[in-house]
Amino acid sequence: MSHTTLASPTPAAPATPAPVRSVGVIGAGLMASQLAMLFAQQLRVPVTMSDLSAERVEAALAGIRSRLERAESRGRLAQGEADEIAALVTGTTDPADFAGCDAVIEAVFEELAVKRQVFAAAEAHIAPDALLLTNTSSLSVLAMAEGLAHPERVVGFHFFNPVAVLPLLELVRTPVASDKAMSRAMELAAALGKTAVQVADAPGFVVNRLLTRLFAEVLAEIEATAEAGGDPIAVDRALGAWNLPMTPLTLIDYIGTAVQQHICATMHAAYPDRFPLSPWLAAAADAGVKRLLAADGGLAPDAADLLTRSVAALTPPGAAQGEPVDQRRVLERVRAALAEEAGIMLSEGVVASDEDIDRCMVLGANYPAGGLTPLLEPQS
Repeated sequence: MSHTTLASPTPAAPATPAPVRSVGVIGAGLMASQLAMLFAQQLRVPVTMSDLSAERVEAALAGIRSRLERAESRGRLAQGEADEIAALVTGTTDPADFAGCDAVIEAVFEELAVKRQVFAAAEAHIAPDALLLTNTSSLSVLAMAEGLAHPERVVGFHFFNPVAVLPLLELVRTPVASDKAMSRAMELAAALGKTAVQVADAPGFVVNRLLTRLFAEVLAEIEATAEAGGDPIAVDRALGAWNLPMTPLTLIDYIGTAVQQHICATMHAAYPDRFPLSPWLAAAADAGVKRLLAADGGLAPDAADLLTRSVAALTPPGAAQGEPVDQRRVLERVRAALAEEAGIMLSEGVVASDEDIDRCMVLGANYPAGGLTPLLEPQS
């Protein structure tokens, strides 16, 4: 009786992620428009933008075309490319038009209920394995996926503004995300020319968590200085030795007071002891004050008035000015706070290493080469 020897099966090669052949973008604001343009320009695939307002969609499409034409006129695109890319981006107010999209990304207002609503509307029309991506800057991606038929395909896909310039993409994995979804998202990030750093689904992820901790410390110092009759601008400039791309108040103005206040509130809800709210920033956001600084680098008059009214005690008119700001002490306060936060993030497993933190801060916040870690060494 003869015996046949069966060869051991050859392990199957990992499946190559399916290419993204069409993209949906939920939202028609500034960030959504930047994303739609990026997807069309880098992937050269059809992109469908949606919004509740047809007028907002039309305005976004016109803005995209204008930016493309400007890029072509400056030689950043070849002749005819502006028309080619612009033709790939269409608009709609009907989520049913996302049918056939291999990936849909939302970039709507940072409110969990709104994001859940737009995801549910999109999911009703896309394939079960199509990616659902969120550009949230601080909200829970897992909470966003709750109630969906396929929460395993929801991935955080956090870009940084301006989208065309900053290379970082925080790739946020939830506890229920599938390996397939993460692999496809990683491939998509690479196709977009972005450097993806995988992070855990924790409030603020990496960049916004660290920046908001920095803002919390600096704003508290500014309020205490104003209360004592000192110079708030000296506090804002106290981190000059670090050679950061912007002072804290300049960066808040760039982000927007309302947006940063929302992020601060999210972080305060998660970690109230380390992320106290700033009465001044809250007042500015509530009053619609968009800029804290004037063109000359001093406080904008309306922001200065709000600061005076926000502090616990006011310096009487004609009173002596407070002591000069000890900028070295302010810098040490911020250094110690960021060192603590980075250590907590590593212990929580938000990222795998301090190198990942440094990569995020360089690529997403324009920190100097080397990132955050070199700045955390205590000063002698």
